[in-house]
Amino acid sequence: MDEPVTDVLADVLEAMRLTTLMHGRFELGAPWGVRFSESPGAHIVVIARGGARLEVDGVEGGVALSAGDVALLPHGEGHALRDAEGSPLYILGQGECRRARGAGPIRLGGHGARTTLVAGHFQLGAPTRTLLFEGLPRVIHVAADDPVTASSLAPSVQLLIAESAWSSPGASVVMSRLADILLVQALRTLIAGDLCREHGLRALADPQIGRALSLIHGKPAEPWTVESLATAVALSRSGFAARFSTLVGEPPLEYLARWRMTKAAQLLRESALSLSEVAEAIGYQSEASFIRAFKRWGGIAPGAYRRNHRHG
Repeated sequence: MDEPVTDVLADVLEAMRLTTLMHGRFELGAPWGVRFSESPGAHIVVIARGGARLEVDGVEGGVALSAGDVALLPHGEGHALRDAEGSPLYILGQGECRRARGAGPIRLGGHGARTTLVAGHFQLGAPTRTLLFEGLPRVIHVAADDPVTASSLAPSVQLLIAESAWSSPGASVVMSRLADILLVQALRTLIAGDLCREHGLRALADPQIGRALSLIHGKPAEPWTVESLATAVALSRSGFAARFSTLVGEPPLEYLARWRMTKAAQLLRESALSLSEVAEAIGYQSEASFIRAFKRWGGIAPGAYRRNHRHG
C-alpha cells in the first residue's frame, strides 16, 4: 500500500505561520514613487492598471511590471515602485499598513499617466525560515501574459483588484485570503517552471526527491536513514544522497534534523504538548536529548522558547 502523500509546500507555509497584512490600493499619477521598508517576511505587489518599475535593494536594475502582473519578494527586501527611474519616492510609514480596512486608496503623484496597484506584506510568525525558502530568487515575477499561468492566476488577480476598490464589509479579509492564494500560485509557478535554478522549492518538482520530502514531512518521527529513504523512492543510496543534496541544498539527514526542529518549534508555539510529548512527536527517544538538540539548533532551551513565542 502506498504511503499517503504529504503536501510539503502547505506544511512549510504552515510552519512559517505567515500573517497577511494589506497596505491596500494605491492610485498613482506620474511622476510617482513609493518606498517599502525591509521586513522579516515577504512582499507582494499586484498591478491593476498601468505599469511600474520595481527596484529591489541589492539587485541591479529594475523589473518592469504591467497590468495583471504579480511580483513576490519572498525574502522581504526593501524595495521601491516608481513610474520611471528617478521619480521621487514617498516613504510608506508603518501606520499605513492595513489601509484596506475601509480607509480608501492611497493617492500619490502628479497628473500624468495613471497606475493602480495593490500591495501587501506576509509577516513571518515563526522566528525562522525553512531551507526550502532560502534558495528562492529575490524576485518572483509572474507575468499576466504567461501562457502557462494566465488562466489560473487571472481570476485571483481580478478579484483582488475588484475587492480593493470597495469598502464592503469583510473586504480586508477577502483581500488577505486572495493574497495568500496568489502567494501559493506564484510559488507553484516557480516550482513548475524553469525560473527556480537554485536549490530549494524546485526539489518538489523532482519525482523522487519530492517524494522523499513528502515522506520526511509526513512522518518526521520515523527513524529515517539515507538507505530507507533511497529505497522508498527507488534510487541507489549514493544517487539519492547526491541528488537530494543538489536539489534541496543539504544532505537528507541534515534536512530531516532541521525539519524536526522546525516542527518542534511549531508544536511549542501552538500546542499544549509537554516537552516529552514534543520530543516523541518528532522522533527523539528522550526529553534530554531533544532539549540538547533544540538548544544547538535555536540557541535557547525549548521551555524558554515556548514562553517567548507561545500563541494563545
